[in-house]
Amino acid sequence: MIKEYMKIGNLKKHISSVLVLVVLSVFTSCEKVIDLKLDEAEPVIVIDGGISDLNVNHKIRISKTYSFTEPNKFNGVTGAVVVLTANGENPIVFVEVSPGIYQSPKFKGKSGIRYELTVTFEGKTYKASSIMPARVTLDSLTFKTFNFFGENNSYIVANFSDPAGIPNQYRYILKAKGVIEEDAVSEDRFNDGNKVANVIFYELDDLIKGDSVNVEFQCVDKEVYRYFYSLGQNSGEGGPPVAPANPPSNFSNGALGVFNAHTSSSRTAVIK
Repeated sequence: MIKEYMKIGNLKKHISSVLVLVVLSVFTSCEKVIDLKLDEAEPVIVIDGGISDLNVNHKIRISKTYSFTEPNKFNGVTGAVVVLTANGENPIVFVEVSPGIYQSPKFKGKSGIRYELTVTFEGKTYKASSIMPARVTLDSLTFKTFNFFGENNSYIVANFSDPAGIPNQYRYILKAKGVIEEDAVSEDRFNDGNKVANVIFYELDDLIKGDSVNVEFQCVDKEVYRYFYSLGQNSGEGGPPVAPANPPSNFSNGALGVFNAHTSSSRTAVIK
């Protein structure tokens, strides 16, 4: 019996030693560095910007995509030719004012006009068009507080009157202390012809008394709305993120980005 007990004891020790080795092997394998083999895609041109109904210098940003391993940056391209045309009027040429930034002379866009932007770069031509919608003015900004799980959170509300019988799409660019913090869109499918109080879900709790919040309110066409809606879905706005994909550009020839002919009004609210 004593010998049998000793054998069993030795067997238990042997099994324990094996388990320890297995556990150590598992934890050691967890620390192994995995070298991901990422495919390098060819750089793609990105064109972003537009014109408004304000009498200003309008800007177009042109860049190229870059490698996944490179630091985040604006990879502006130089030497592009950027021309805007509208209903047979004289073309407006944008001038490069810094690498990748192209600026027009001052002019004011008009609602109902289809504008076409043509960009020529490295022997390729990219075109996009956008119809400037009728102007809807942002009437005011107010504050609203919601209670989520016992915690109060304050948000900005954009107030305006939606025109009846006309499909409208809107974009809201919220800046807090001069920095863009939220860029969202909506449409009037469920509030056509109503007075609208649209909550912009950016928490204001980090702001203090005297800080300002500005909202630029744009009326955009359907294709531009789809672009920014898709961009928001990719980042998880309005629900869980969807599978990443490039937003549907209105440019031809494989360019990314969007050309946006829009109306613009803005309001500023001060935290009290």
